[in-house]
Amino acid sequence: MANLVEATTQQQFEGFLAKAGKCLTVVHFQAAWAPQCEQMNGVMSELAKEHAHTTFVKLEAEAVPEVSEKYEIASVPTFLFFKGGEKVDRLDGANAPELTKKVARLAVTGGPGGSEDSSGASDLNQRLKKLINAAPCMLFMKGSPQEPRCGFSRQITALLKTHNIQFSSFDILSDEEVRQGLKTYSNWPTYPQLYANGDLVGGLDIVKELAESGELENTCPKAVTLEHRLKSLINKSQVMLFMKGNKEAARCGFSRQTLEIMNEAGVDYDTFDILSDEEVRQGLKTYSNWPTYPQLYVKGELIGGLDILKELKESGDLVSVLKGES
Repeated sequence: MANLVEATTQQQFEGFLAKAGKCLTVVHFQAAWAPQCEQMNGVMSELAKEHAHTTFVKLEAEAVPEVSEKYEIASVPTFLFFKGGEKVDRLDGANAPELTKKVARLAVTGGPGGSEDSSGASDLNQRLKKLINAAPCMLFMKGSPQEPRCGFSRQITALLKTHNIQFSSFDILSDEEVRQGLKTYSNWPTYPQLYANGDLVGGLDIVKELAESGELENTCPKAVTLEHRLKSLINKSQVMLFMKGNKEAARCGFSRQTLEIMNEAGVDYDTFDILSDEEVRQGLKTYSNWPTYPQLYVKGELIGGLDILKELKESGDLVSVLKGES
């Protein structure tokens, strides 16, 4: 179909954006080795039938590295949404309902800045509320604590770390809907924004004042020790896999092979993306005395990495080990 195309070069990619003009363009950064990308291509085909004025572009992420690097594509599948040649939204991972929802919303005239019906506004408010309450202390910032992307975000993360505050963060540059909606929801027009136990604390100036008065530690929860945190993560589920990426999108070949073995075994397990937290990534190697990833734990005990899983599979012991029977 005419509105479902593939870009194999940067020039083609830019050409599709230019041709679409103010109409929505959805770009799927994919990889041939990832089955979830093939599944999402099927979803895109159906959406292309419903949204004739929207252009859907498939792009092999590793084949066009200059585009992937420009838009900070770290995993597949990732979807970027463009209007007038500008990125207006982003979706990471194989989430068909969310992709369908974003396309439906952005395909209408006006995009994310246009008028939304009451149900759309209500859905956004519910999403913002969930994000705000995702951790006892939530920081909405530009970039990440490891790589802040503005001076104010850099200063506030440094303050929180100096005062040993345990916090999670959300990159508002990754989601235009959240970036604009949270300003209205909180009645606070700038970023960063810090929340404690679901309530707005304020921005950089407020956090500075709290730090100077000694009240910051009472406002936000103090950080737990790394060892305590690692133990909690390891015991979060009976079977825990520490890997690069997650169940939906592995971000290295070893992690991808491990997922395949785990899925074949048919035992429930949870994952933690060590690329999302440098402290955990480095700390767990020391804690477990195991220098590489992935790492698999059952009932809090280290089983090993990919080679160990392969051996257990070949010997027929994998399922019993995963169930904690041996």
